[in-house]
Amino acid sequence: MDPRRGKATQTASKAGASAPKLSVRSAKGPLTQPTESRAAPKAARPTARAGGPPRESGSPQKKSAPDPQERPQDRAPGARAKRPSLRARDAQPSGAGSAVPAEGQQTPTEVQSVPAKWLEPPAVPRPPLSRTGSRGDRGERFAPERKPQPTPVPSPGPPELTPDLGRGEAASSGWKPRTVLEKLRLRRQEISVAAEVVNRVVDHLLRRLQNRESEFKGVALLNTGSYYEHVKLSAPNEFDVMFKLEVPRIQLEEYCNSGAHYFVKLKRNPKGNPLNQFLENEILSASKMQSKFRKIIKEEIKNIKDAAVSMERKKRGSPAVTLLIRKPEEISVDLILALESKSSWPASTREGLPINNWLGTKVRNDLRRQPFYLVPKHAKEGNGFQEETWRLSFSHIEKHILFSHGESKTCCETDGVKCCRKDCLKLMKYLLEQLKKKFEDQKELDKFCSYHMKTAFLHICTMYPHDSQWHSKDLELCFDNCVAYFLECLRKEQLKNYFIPGVNLFSQDQIDKISKEFLFNQIEYERNNRYPVFREF
Repeated sequence: MDPRRGKATQTASKAGASAPKLSVRSAKGPLTQPTESRAAPKAARPTARAGGPPRESGSPQKKSAPDPQERPQDRAPGARAKRPSLRARDAQPSGAGSAVPAEGQQTPTEVQSVPAKWLEPPAVPRPPLSRTGSRGDRGERFAPERKPQPTPVPSPGPPELTPDLGRGEAASSGWKPRTVLEKLRLRRQEISVAAEVVNRVVDHLLRRLQNRESEFKGVALLNTGSYYEHVKLSAPNEFDVMFKLEVPRIQLEEYCNSGAHYFVKLKRNPKGNPLNQFLENEILSASKMQSKFRKIIKEEIKNIKDAAVSMERKKRGSPAVTLLIRKPEEISVDLILALESKSSWPASTREGLPINNWLGTKVRNDLRRQPFYLVPKHAKEGNGFQEETWRLSFSHIEKHILFSHGESKTCCETDGVKCCRKDCLKLMKYLLEQLKKKFEDQKELDKFCSYHMKTAFLHICTMYPHDSQWHSKDLELCFDNCVAYFLECLRKEQLKNYFIPGVNLFSQDQIDKISKEFLFNQIEYERNNRYPVFREF
């Protein structure tokens, strides 16, 4: 043996031993990743925090399934892990690995567990997929269309973790999440001006409803939406305001086992009850109440002189009365009438709100003791709507969760450790917002909204409950993990309502397959190319 050759071999062996590969598994097998190739130099990159939810680099090579007993290991700085391609991942048999996270504080290389009831076995292996994402390969990238299944709807498992994105140094200048967030940050002056105008209009309408004899005399305000959750983007130009009306002792009848839509009946209905005029065969008509609410608002905005308020045309199927304020700047305000019930939450929510391992069982129990709301969002019926139905709403619970989002009570407080959860949600919402602007002349993205991003984000928070997994310095990795999960939801056409697990927000009757594949391809392109859409518009 050539001594010099043997020495070189020994040196290479030592170098290989110093950089063990991270082996991470999930209960659903590896997450499907985009197949776009990336031209990136193999320069050394610092190892990110193992606590954050990162993913592996885009290598086209296949990797064998890890040994079931193998534990994840730290990778030395500069070492890169190769990520299986979409072909390799899709071709893996079901059960090819399982998540090893356990309850309690994790070690730096452990992945947090997900309760088994929230996961499902991986999909049946499919042939290798084309990476072009054209209409011709639509049947390959997405599983064959199936009829919507009854409750419960399975959810994609947690994305595979890796501490190296492997995007390459060449593209680093094109993707700086902190720069994007700074562009989205609301300025104090903008906030105060917009809030003052909106509060003045809303207070005027509230006094009108409360001070005159009307069917809505007992209404009160419930501020919800992204502005009040502190995840509003760009400018405070959109507000959601609920006018809640308590209706004691109501009886709910579920509509067609939907889990989310209900007929409402009054258990006790004394003579002179102002709600009697909205009854249709003992059922409280959502469409009748919404129409009367809309009529009162339309008449009263004429008396608001200093804000140039107008009402937009009613949108089919929307529960909101939308006002447009044109002074000093254009602001859209959605007013939503909501029935408040202090009864126990419906049975369809029993397995929802999976925050036990994240915020704790006590917090979950306390939240379930709060009232729930019903808004006049009608159930679909054929080509139309069942206009007597109401839909469950838990926007107030979402607001509470996003405000107190940390495993630790001091997370993101003045003296506490800052996490990147809300920043990830802002970036997810901004990604969809930018894509909708880019393709505003096409209809494929019309049915997607920020609520889909928020729902996927809440599921990710459930899968990764520890604050250490969301360290602020790992923002790029954590955001990429969120995007990876959303892509998997699109590919599998499964996104469970966070409160009503039997409701699939990505079912065929909600959003067609072509639209889901279109969004999948666009997000995959953005992810592979360092999000150029963030630099547009």
